Amino acid sequence: MNFDDFSKRISKIKNLPLPGVDSHHKMTPLFRVKQLQEIENLTKNPKKAAVLSLFYPNNQQNTNLLLILRKTYKGVHSNQIGFPGGKVEKEDKDLLHTALRETHEEVGVPPADVEVIKSLTQIYIPPSNFEVYPYIGICRSPSGFILQKSEVEALIEVSLTDFMDDKLVFTKKLSTSYAESVEVPAFKLNGYTVWGATAMMLSEVKELLKQVL
Repeated sequence: MNFDDFSKRISKIKNLPLPGVDSHHKMTPLFRVKQLQEIENLTKNPKKAAVLSLFYPNNQQNTNLLLILRKTYKGVHSNQIGFPGGKVEKEDKDLLHTALRETHEEVGVPPADVEVIKSLTQIYIPPSNFEVYPYIGICRSPSGFILQKSEVEALIEVSLTDFMDDKLVFTKKLSTSYAESVEVPAFKLNGYTVWGATAMMLSEVKELLKQVL
C-alpha cells in the first residue's frame, strides 16, 4: 500500500478500542497461556520496557514495518526478532520516552521524526520478568537507518502486504530456552519465524489495521 494512503488510514485507529489480550492469545503457545494464568494473581514486580512498531515508506513509497534481529548474547531473547525498544532507564520521562529513545539508539530514527499513533496493550514476559509497553507510530521521511552494532544484528524491513497476509501465519514446533519441542503460532516474515511476545504484539497491531485498511 502506498504510504500516503496508509498514513491517512492509520490515523483512524486512534479512536478504536484495543483488541487487547484476545489478540495476544491468537499468537500465544498453549503452555504460555497456562503459565500466564498461573502467575496472573502473583506479585511479579516486573522490570519495565517499551518498544515501537514503526511504519515508514520504502524507496518506492510503499509501506514497510521495521523489525530487528537482536545480537546473540547470554539471555532468553538472544538472536530473536523484535521491535526497536528496550528497558526503562532512570532518565526516561515516561514509557513513550523509553520507546523513542531506544528506537533512536538502536536504528537511528530521531524521536522528532516519529508520529506516535497509539499506545497498545502491555504484555508480560515470564522468562525475563519484563512487562513491555508497545506503541505504534509512523515515520514519514526516514533519512536512513543506523544500526547500533552492539545490540542489533540486522534490520528486517517487512512489507505491509506480507504483514497483513494471513497465509504467513502458521504453527511451528520449536525448542526454546524454557520448553522442549512445543507447538507455537508464528509469523513468517522475510524468511524469519517470528513468535513469542513479538508475535503477540504484532497480532494486536494487525487486528487494529484490519479495521482501517
